[in-house]
Amino acid sequence: MPTVPEWFPRVRVRTASLEPVRELVASLDLHTVCEGALCPNRPECYSRKHVTVLILGDSCTRSCGFCAVSHGRPTPVDPDEPSRVAEMARRLGMRHVVVTSVTRDDLPDGGAGHYAAVAESLAALPDAPTSEALIPDLGGDPGAIARVARSPYRILAHNLETVPRLYPRARPQADYGRSLAVLGTLKRTAPAKIIKSAIMLGLGETEEEVRSVLDDLLTAGATALAVGQYLRPTARELPVERFLPPEEFDRWAREARALGFAFVASGPYVRSSYRAAEALDAFDAQPL
Repeated sequence: MPTVPEWFPRVRVRTASLEPVRELVASLDLHTVCEGALCPNRPECYSRKHVTVLILGDSCTRSCGFCAVSHGRPTPVDPDEPSRVAEMARRLGMRHVVVTSVTRDDLPDGGAGHYAAVAESLAALPDAPTSEALIPDLGGDPGAIARVARSPYRILAHNLETVPRLYPRARPQADYGRSLAVLGTLKRTAPAKIIKSAIMLGLGETEEEVRSVLDDLLTAGATALAVGQYLRPTARELPVERFLPPEEFDRWAREARALGFAFVASGPYVRSSYRAAEALDAFDAQPL
């Protein structure tokens, strides 16, 4: 496994900037993917009063090789969680809320109804923020996927994460074709909404494989893309195979835009929910 190169940008974690947001989230008995996945962007995001809420508990029924979120027996669905998510957004003054979840293969709808309830609670707030659903594959159930798509989210996202060859190691319980079908169902159900996906680089993919994934995403209907460096959260997860220099991320951004993506965020610390409102701003700024 390569060591982190000297030129790779470092994030300085300032604990004091994290605590007020952490305390609010804890007081509302909520979870965030920021903490669960040990995201390196926490200091910046928390200072902006932005968190990505993790609904449906904090224990995933799957065990992806890149992810630090705990997995095992899930907890019962909390029917009051949507109202607490809305309260968090209100107290933080959030203008855009990204909602994601653990995968819940134990639920008949994968948690789709709960996603919808969260969106409806956010939409009911005075001066309601916009919202974004970053969903698991919901078992590939078109009805469950459509249930989320029809709820009041402005952005609908599902991440492919990596190239199909690496799925057995990185996403052993997922299926590349099923994930593409999720994006296709989102697009067909809600054609006016922004369809988004994200991939990580540095897991051993080739450039040809990445280009193939970009083509597949466009064919499925995705118009917004996030490209970031895979960073090993702990020693339990997959090792980093390669650290990409910043100029390669710039090149991927240019290539993706040339292929037809309307919005691309690409950089070492880019994640699907990082500065997520910028995608919405970019689409809203486009001429009708």
